[in-house]
Amino acid sequence: MPPTLTLPQARRIALAAQGFADGRPAPWSASMRQVQRVIDRLQVVQIDSVNVVTRSQYLPFFARLGPYDTALLDRARDGAGPRSQAPRRLVEAWAHEASLIPPETWPYLGFRMQRASVDSWSRRVESEHPGVLGAVLDTVTRHGPITAREVDRWVEHDVPRTREHWGWNWSLVKQCLEHLFWAGRIVSAGRNSQFERRYALPSYLLPADIVARGPGEPGAPDQEESGLALMRRAVRAHGIGTEADLRDYFRLRQQMAAPALAELVRRGEVEQVQVRGWDRPAYLDPSARRPRAVRASALLSPFDSLVWERARTERLFGFRYRIEIYVPAPKRVHGYYVLPFLWNEQLVARVDLKADRAADRLWVRAVHLEPDAPRGSREALAEELALLADWLQLGRVEVT
Repeated sequence: MPPTLTLPQARRIALAAQGFADGRPAPWSASMRQVQRVIDRLQVVQIDSVNVVTRSQYLPFFARLGPYDTALLDRARDGAGPRSQAPRRLVEAWAHEASLIPPETWPYLGFRMQRASVDSWSRRVESEHPGVLGAVLDTVTRHGPITAREVDRWVEHDVPRTREHWGWNWSLVKQCLEHLFWAGRIVSAGRNSQFERRYALPSYLLPADIVARGPGEPGAPDQEESGLALMRRAVRAHGIGTEADLRDYFRLRQQMAAPALAELVRRGEVEQVQVRGWDRPAYLDPSARRPRAVRASALLSPFDSLVWERARTERLFGFRYRIEIYVPAPKRVHGYYVLPFLWNEQLVARVDLKADRAADRLWVRAVHLEPDAPRGSREALAEELALLADWLQLGRVEVT
């Protein structure tokens, strides 16, 4: 029989794997080395355009480091300057969703890029608008890093813009850019202040040895090697999880993830265990820390990797969490942009927040404490909100 762990043991392993057992540096003292440590632990940091509090990619670092200089993360992604070709610590790719990942992970997503490069969309565009896709790629090659609007001005085409989905108004050029990005033929060299991608060739920001392992290159890893590499990273980032938890980290299909996980178990890199109360096997990183207690205080982005797999969040913490951004206001239960609050080893509250810069306030629109929130939860949350307001350079916390 596989070893059995209690739920509190599994919870502490998961929290430690995600960096919540490390302790924070003093406010504003975090170094690039500590930012890198978070990158190494998480492996994937999801990007999202919603800017109610701040851009989502900054929040996981605040949750683990407290108030820090966000320029450190920008430099990790963009290099030393806007047009710097210094090695990046992070690159953007379709991993979980649109995400920041270490550059060495990029080739292992090549199987996904290869699928995109031969999909029906590109064949249809070449048939209906011959030459546009090539013209877009040529423009990025000659002028990159470059935004979609800048490419649009360079490429001449007569395709009318459409508004088929609410909130979007992409030209054919923008669609071509996104396709080329998805297929790995171009990359994002960072984002501008309007959160627009700046497109460039892979050779602009990736080391030559990584480009040589990119999609379609002779040195590209095959699907089996990629599955092993990605599931290995997922296990390290989880500490412990089910097969479904682990394959969700990089959004892998079961037929790719299951054989990789079985091989990692066979090699002894992963241990199959049972967690009391779970109805399916769990998989443990044998090298994972097993702290006797975790002392943490953190407001979590809705896109934080600790909570983005909602079934796992409920299984680990007894905390049913749903994001309600796209729910009509009268039907929302907890609010528009709700951050779970982690205190020690529990998720004890949900906080609907808005950074109201015009009023110089961190606006707390609603607080919902969990029924079993321990004594002191409210005070701990107040302290964390004050830290968040300071980090966002807002003058006060206002609770309504």
